[in-house]
Amino acid sequence: MFAATGPFSEEAPVELSARNQISGKVTSVRVDGLMGEVAVDIGGGTEIISTITRASALRLGLKAGDQVTVVIKASEILIAK
Repeated sequence: MFAATGPFSEEAPVELSARNQISGKVTSVRVDGLMGEVAVDIGGGTEIISTITRASALRLGLKAGDQVTVVIKASEILIAK
């Protein structure tokens, strides 16, 4: 679970169907044009990079040091070697 933010409910938890939820700390946020790139340290020397819209980055007020939950919901994951 992670907390919802927005006009509907600031305190009500939201349950998600996504099982892959990983806690981490934002290490950097870059916003350029319509898109933003958020780097999240999930521990063990592993970093996840997420590309989100500029509007979402600003709405969430993301900044380095923020504790966040990375939610991975994908119908397809590719692996190449």
